[in-house]
Amino acid sequence: MKFPITKTRGGIVAVAAALALAVAGCSSDSSSDESSDGASGDAMGGGDANLAITFLPKNLGNAYFDTSDAGGETAIMEFGGTYEEVGPAEAGPDAQVSYINTLTQQGVGGIVVSANDPAAICDALNEARDNGVKVVTFDSDTNPECRDLFINQATADGIAQVQVDMIAEQIGDEGQVAILSASANATNQNAWIATMEEIFAADHPNIELVDTVYGDDDDQTSFDKTAALLQTYPDLKGIISPTTVGISAAARYLSTSDYKGEVALTGLGTPNQMREYVEDGTVTEFALWNPADLGYLAAYAAKALIEGEITGAEGDTFEAGDLGSYEVGADATVLLGDPYRFNADNIGDFDF
Repeated sequence: MKFPITKTRGGIVAVAAALALAVAGCSSDSSSDESSDGASGDAMGGGDANLAITFLPKNLGNAYFDTSDAGGETAIMEFGGTYEEVGPAEAGPDAQVSYINTLTQQGVGGIVVSANDPAAICDALNEARDNGVKVVTFDSDTNPECRDLFINQATADGIAQVQVDMIAEQIGDEGQVAILSASANATNQNAWIATMEEIFAADHPNIELVDTVYGDDDDQTSFDKTAALLQTYPDLKGIISPTTVGISAAARYLSTSDYKGEVALTGLGTPNQMREYVEDGTVTEFALWNPADLGYLAAYAAKALIEGEITGAEGDTFEAGDLGSYEVGADATVLLGDPYRFNADNIGDFDF
C-alpha cells in the first residue's frame, strides 16, 4: 500500500493527505515473523547497490510499527528497492538478535530497526556492519557506536513547544492551565514540562500554569486526577497531558461532564485513542509524530548510506523523496521534524 505524502522540507507532513492507512495488511506480502530469502538474488533492487532493506520493529502486530514500516515500504517501492519486515512477536531486550543474525547471513543491504534495548543488540548489529550491512535505527535508538544513523522522531524542545502552542491557541492565550503528566520521575515527561514552563514564562504572560499532577500512566488514576483538577481550580481553562494514557483518560472524563467544550484539552495521543473525542467536540487538537513519515525517512536514509551518498558524518545531506532534503546532525542523528497535529480535518486519515 502506498501513501500520498505531501512534501515539506526537513519536517513533518502537514496535511491530511499524508496518509491513507488501514493498519491491517499494511506490510508487504513478503513480511513474516521469520526472515525469508527475499534479500538475495534478484532482490538487490537494481544496479550495483544492494537495496534490499529490512525493517525490524520492536515487535510485530503493533499498530504503530505497522504504520511506520508501511511508510518505509512506500519509500522503498519508490526508489526500486526490496522491502521486508521481520521481527519477534513479543518485545524483549534481546528478542531481535536472531533476526539481525539471519539478515546478516542473507546479505541484506540495510537493516532499519527500532531497538528494544540500547545495548543488547549491539554485538549483532556491529557484526552486520562488519559484513557491509548499513544499520539505521528509528523511533528507539541503540548506543551510537552500534549503528550508522538514528532517525529521531522529534526533539524534546519541539514536543514541548507544540503543546504550548496548541493550548495557547485553544484558550485565546490567557487563563489558567494545568498539566496532567505520567509519573513524577518520568525523565522525558519532566524534560518536556520544564521546557513548557520556560515557554509559558517567556512567551505567554497571560497564561498561568497553576499545577502539575501525576496520573502514573494509569487510566483510572489519570481520570480521577482530571476530576480533582477541575474541582480545585474552578477557573481552569485548559489541561495539557503529555502522555497517551493521560490525555485519553482526561478526554473520557470531560466528554460526559459539564466541562465539555468549556475546558480545552491537548497533549500527546494517538488517533485511535482520541478519534471519538475529536469527533464529539471534547478535544480540538492534539499532537504526535507521524510514524509513516518516520519509516519513510528511515528507508531513504538507508538508501543514501547503501549508495554511498552519505556516511553518517555530521553535515551530510541527502534527499528523502517527497519529504525533501535532510542533514545529518551530531551523533549521526537525523531529525524528522516537529510533531504532527491531529484534528477533525485529518484524524480520519489515520489508523494507529
